[in-house]
Amino acid sequence: MDADEFKKVVHRHEIPDGFIKVTDRPIGTLNPEQKVALNRKGNVLFNEGNVDAARRIFVTTGYSDGLTRVGDAYGKKNEDLTALKYYVLANNARKTGPLYEKLAHIVSVMLKE
Repeated sequence: MDADEFKKVVHRHEIPDGFIKVTDRPIGTLNPEQKVALNRKGNVLFNEGNVDAARRIFVTTGYSDGLTRVGDAYGKKNEDLTALKYYVLANNARKTGPLYEKLAHIVSVMLKE
């Protein structure tokens, strides 16, 4: 399985429950002022090291830069699947591509064994 095939599987949701969740969407009832205030709070929390609280805010608002930084934080801890989730939610193709490649390689190696 190459990276493109793996990406198609992920986006068609043909993956086991709990493997990676890609259905989170921002709350549509927030007005722009509310989103700005929440994103500022999320940035403060993130900069203070409270990634989990910031993550909840960024998922709620759909703040792509924040979601990307959350993905980066998980990537630094070698939690690639969790990082991938937040890159997908952020629609960050530049960050998802290398992870799709890595995961496709891992799956291919496992299938050959």
